[in-house]
Amino acid sequence: MSACAACLRRSALLGRLVPWIERILDQRRKLPAVLALPDEDLIASTCGDQRARIDRFIDSFDARRAAATAERAGLATVCPHRGAYPSALRAQRDAPAALYLKGDTSLLELLESERPVAIVGSRKASMYGREVAFTLGRELAATGVPVVSGLAFGVDAEAHKGALAGCGPAVVVMPSGADVAYPRSHHDLHRRLCEQGLVVSELPPGTSPLKWCFPARNRIMAALAQMTVVVEGTTTSGSLITAQFANDLGREVGAVPGQVTSRLAAGPNALLADGACVVRSAADVLDALYGAGVRRVRAPDDRASLEPRLVHLLDAVEAGRGVDAIVRAGARVGDVLAGLTELELLGLVRRGPGGAYVRSAG
Repeated sequence: MSACAACLRRSALLGRLVPWIERILDQRRKLPAVLALPDEDLIASTCGDQRARIDRFIDSFDARRAAATAERAGLATVCPHRGAYPSALRAQRDAPAALYLKGDTSLLELLESERPVAIVGSRKASMYGREVAFTLGRELAATGVPVVSGLAFGVDAEAHKGALAGCGPAVVVMPSGADVAYPRSHHDLHRRLCEQGLVVSELPPGTSPLKWCFPARNRIMAALAQMTVVVEGTTTSGSLITAQFANDLGREVGAVPGQVTSRLAAGPNALLADGACVVRSAADVLDALYGAGVRRVRAPDDRASLEPRLVHLLDAVEAGRGVDAIVRAGARVGDVLAGLTELELLGLVRRGPGGAYVRSAG
């Protein structure tokens, strides 16, 4: 699986121009229009008096060296001319010239045969928003639906964790190179997704993102997905940009209703007022994509991916035993608290009234 020389060169050019593109977009140039420009026009629009420097870069470009660099980073490449390049992207004017892939590349075929769902939302999600994102990701993935998101804090990360917990297809679209964990604190989650899912980027290995790379990433998520679901977000949230891209492409948009007094619910509630699909559960998503009752939610096996010590701890929580009771049964308090934190991060338990741990909904 390898992209052609021309597409690798275009991708390398895009990576080289990351800071210049940032400057012209500050002048209110539209991102899709910029990314659709041919090489010559893109260089002319971005580089100014640095044109000669970029021309030298293009003239000296070596496709075999670029492919070898990607291979050393553990990345496969595809382009519209070679490999299993997603047909949903191929049709776009601003389609990525090359995609860099890390992980299970067979998921590209699943993106074609299934109806992927993008789950997006606020980086500063509430407990409610995180729990909803996790449960949607978990139940959709367990049902075999590819879950697409962007590894950001908040809703994105919870959707990925849910998909992993559901032992189903998880697809990440990065604003950086596919080999770069961004944000850096999500290094472990990025590693798990590379091992159990598929990580995708249009930027060459090693590329760090600037501001424009995030909406650029969002347009790819919206194009790959048959439906984009917004869990939480303000009216200026980047998740609404993803929803707008999806709407422009004629794809389904869904939103999770929230409290009318909450700023984080303002974005989804506005989408609902404009006719977005109401998403109360994974069943609503499946009904919108496949028809009412055609495809049913498969109950995920929470325990399938857990270590035995965490299974025992989850059983204890479900039985209503508190930390003191678990410790009295012979466990060390430090181990219990550490295990409960792991289960909480996985979205399987949460703190109820009085600080006691209870099983999460879903």
